Amino acid sequence: MSTPAARKGHKAFLRYALVVVIVAGAAGAAVLGFIQSREQLTVEAEREQPVKPPTRISAEKGETTIRVDAATPERSGIETARLSMTPYMAQVRAYGMVLDLARLTDLNNSYTNAKAQVQTTEAKLAASKVAFDSAQSLIKSQLETSASLAQAKATFLADQAAIAAAESQVRTLSATAYQEWGAVLGKSLVDGSATIMRLIERQDFLLQITLPPGTTIVAPPATGAIEVGKRARAEITYVSPATRTDPRIQGVSFFYTTPAESNVLPGMNVLAFLPSGAAVEGVTVPAEAVVWWQDRAWIYRRTGPEAFVRNQIATEQPAQEGGFIVKDLPGDAEIVTHGAQLLLSEEFRAQIQVGEDK
Repeated sequence: MSTPAARKGHKAFLRYALVVVIVAGAAGAAVLGFIQSREQLTVEAEREQPVKPPTRISAEKGETTIRVDAATPERSGIETARLSMTPYMAQVRAYGMVLDLARLTDLNNSYTNAKAQVQTTEAKLAASKVAFDSAQSLIKSQLETSASLAQAKATFLADQAAIAAAESQVRTLSATAYQEWGAVLGKSLVDGSATIMRLIERQDFLLQITLPPGTTIVAPPATGAIEVGKRARAEITYVSPATRTDPRIQGVSFFYTTPAESNVLPGMNVLAFLPSGAAVEGVTVPAEAVVWWQDRAWIYRRTGPEAFVRNQIATEQPAQEGGFIVKDLPGDAEIVTHGAQLLLSEEFRAQIQVGEDK
């Protein structure tokens, strides 16, 4: 038979055991939670690791080569085509300046006013000659005084001097027009033809096209092109040899016109392309194959099933249908015609990845 003291001790032992169980359970739960938390952090860290792109770049013989896995071209829609050499008309790269025609406009106004002055003085001379002849007839018949005859003669002589001065002014302005603007524009100003009117009314703009120093062409071509924006061109039409050179370039110069629709303005400097008459061969690179980086034109050329080389191309010879004609590409070159921009992005992404690894 248990005593009250024994029962009291038994209850205390049970309470102590319960506390130990609770504390042990809490500790176990804490340890388990810590382990699970560590495992979860490890998984998340692995997930957040950057995925290395299946792209490798290297410099081979001075050319940047990008290698992609076999599935990338088909998956990304990269297309290539083999280009063939074709003959084309070589072009000379020149420098153009859109001229301010304020002086030409003033000269045209002065010439027009001088011509009007000649017509006015001619009318006055005709009238004063009639009056002078009439006074001479009347004085012979004693119906006119000598004073009237003297006044009529003075008026007639003054009108003769006036028309001589007006005609001299016309000749001076005509000579100035020929001297400053050449035979074609000078004659157009004198005749008041459509060429000068279109320039004055700004339907056309006049450009001075100057060849690089030491560059010559057999004859100035009837038409050419100017670059009026990034990869945008407008046609120009030959007028005449220029009467002066561009002092900054010191080359042979010509006058050309371009329509107002080309969006040029006086004072603008533009690049010009003039056919030189020489036939050469080159590869026509379509515009969609060209990517631009650092203000230079590049293409990607396929050199293997998974290898592409980035090559810089010259842009001096624009193709009529867009793009450029390139002389230093092999005739059987296989270039990327669709997806070149994607390859450029992949190339720089790979470069960034390499930099991070280092």
